[in-house]
Amino acid sequence: MKSSRSMPVSERAIAVTVDVVLFTFQHGQLHVLLIKRHNPPYQSMWAFPGGFVEVGEALEVAAGRELYEETGLKDIPLVQLHTFGDPNRDPRMRIVTVAYLALAHSARLAPRAGDDAAEVKWYSVHNLPLLAFDHADILHVGLDYLRLRLRDDAAFQLLPAEFTLVELQAVSEAILGEKLDKRNFRRKVLRSNVLCETGKMQMGEGRPARLYRYEGRRDQL
Repeated sequence: MKSSRSMPVSERAIAVTVDVVLFTFQHGQLHVLLIKRHNPPYQSMWAFPGGFVEVGEALEVAAGRELYEETGLKDIPLVQLHTFGDPNRDPRMRIVTVAYLALAHSARLAPRAGDDAAEVKWYSVHNLPLLAFDHADILHVGLDYLRLRLRDDAAFQLLPAEFTLVELQAVSEAILGEKLDKRNFRRKVLRSNVLCETGKMQMGEGRPARLYRYEGRRDQL
């Protein structure tokens, strides 16, 4: 067996890709953005927006470019999530992918399919199609990361600038996948000193609800 040093470059080269796991909150559930692959491998299967990193291109730049080319979305903050490098994760060759995580309020998102994406669609994390490559594993890592960051500012990045405590609790429950006690949740949130009352009320069918604004950082995960 030849060592990697004695092998031709064409035989021992490793390609690098990026994938973007973009979460939003809509219809009372946590959703993730998927694209239907236009080309092999896994043609017509669903996957995360992503693709190959170009020569001389920074990883985060590549992730933003691929997200824009395949979904039309841009200017969304990205955080590097994890690197996935199983030798058999891609049937074409040895490909290592660097996954990025993004969170955004649904009102600012209007994805459209482009480049080699045949279709783009939001899927509830509770009702996903069969995913290409190892993207199911990538999703699980993304969800675990999101739950760990819930005590920081993850939930607020899925909300509008002004929100009610009911909306905040709904997002938190969607991330955790479990119901929270209303009284305990409100007491902990209000004691955290990260919210500011706007002085406004949200009017609806029920009783008016106070609107709050998050006073912590919203520019990073």
